[in-house]
Amino acid sequence: MAVFEREVLPNGLRLLTAPMPQVQSVACFIMLAAGSRYETPETSGIAHFAEHMFFKGTESRPTAQIIGNELDGIGAEFNAFTGKEYTGYYVKCAAEHRTRAFDVLVDMLRNSKFEPEEIEREKGVIVEEMNMYFDTPRDYIGGVYHHLLWGDQPLGWDIIGRKETVRDATRDTFLDYVNRWYTGPKMVVGVAGNFDPGVRDEITELLGEVDAGDPGAAPPLEAGVNGSQPGVYIHSKESDQAHIAIGVPSYSLSHPDRYALMLLGTVLGTGMSSRLFTEVRERRGLAYYVFATNHSYTDTGTLYSQAGVDIARIDEAVETIARELTKIVAEPVPADELEKSKNVAKGRFVLQTESPHGMIMFGLRREVLEGAVEEPEDVLAGIDAVTVEDVQRVAQDVLGRNGLKLALIGPFDDAERFEEILAG
Repeated sequence: MAVFEREVLPNGLRLLTAPMPQVQSVACFIMLAAGSRYETPETSGIAHFAEHMFFKGTESRPTAQIIGNELDGIGAEFNAFTGKEYTGYYVKCAAEHRTRAFDVLVDMLRNSKFEPEEIEREKGVIVEEMNMYFDTPRDYIGGVYHHLLWGDQPLGWDIIGRKETVRDATRDTFLDYVNRWYTGPKMVVGVAGNFDPGVRDEITELLGEVDAGDPGAAPPLEAGVNGSQPGVYIHSKESDQAHIAIGVPSYSLSHPDRYALMLLGTVLGTGMSSRLFTEVRERRGLAYYVFATNHSYTDTGTLYSQAGVDIARIDEAVETIARELTKIVAEPVPADELEKSKNVAKGRFVLQTESPHGMIMFGLRREVLEGAVEEPEDVLAGIDAVTVEDVQRVAQDVLGRNGLKLALIGPFDDAERFEEILAG
């Protein structure tokens, strides 16, 4: 039985619902296929900056405090997030307050004022958020790694942008961005939890007049730039701990081998019994945290491991992780280990989708970007269908075909030293 119900309104806006009558709450989302990948060098960071500004006041709710008071007044949790390829806004609340939640969400996205004085004030907030991000190597290493893989193009830029572009932003910068990308075909409304059929009419009334124009897709990857950069990039920084990301380009969101790729990452680095956790932390004591994961986009992806390691043992840490990434290419994963990893992946997925918030987030990720919602039962079946041969074939294609890339933050400046380690 299908969990999701999908409808397309005349203006191209999609409504995705997941009824969960057994709960007493509802998760109300508006997601858009518009993130930092849709920016230009002159507007880098505007998607994230706009996310902040939508909370700063509308004509009917003139200040951030009024918006906050109204949502706090119904006991709601509310927030927003910006990714490379999408942006999302949500309110989670008791089912009885759904109408109010959507009224506030739509008002913010349709009627925000973008007052120049608020923009100037928020620039300071964004710059301080940048300072926190750049001063937190565990977070910033992801940005360094993305730049290593994809270089000076939108997929390789930091979502948060650059200080100079943030400081240069004006009201027109926001209006140009929002008017272009916040259109019906780019927008998906998501509702999960306990709600009545009236939600369809409610959304039609609130968002039926959104512009039906389709501004197109994000710019494609530059020809030849998909992990073709040099193998090592060092962000030199005095620190007591080095943070590293080692990986390769991988598959897109809808790739037919996506489940085998998911399990490849699970075997390597999900959970306290994974290969990397066991070898890097438990046996060698090289790191406090270490994991591996795959992150996919509409046209590419990356499988990588990340860790925070002892700077005095950095060579051993890089060598150990690289060895585990190459070992799985040459040696098939034992059947019992693959079965355990399937249970890990399925268990994490089931726990994620137990709540309205998790369920609708799962549905929205593919729907907003590809217009192809995936049912939870299909994910579980896809995981179950993966064989030992599938995992090795994908490991050989992804890890065996591409040379390992290493991004590093720490007190180092000799890239050749680490290139030699990766070369074995």
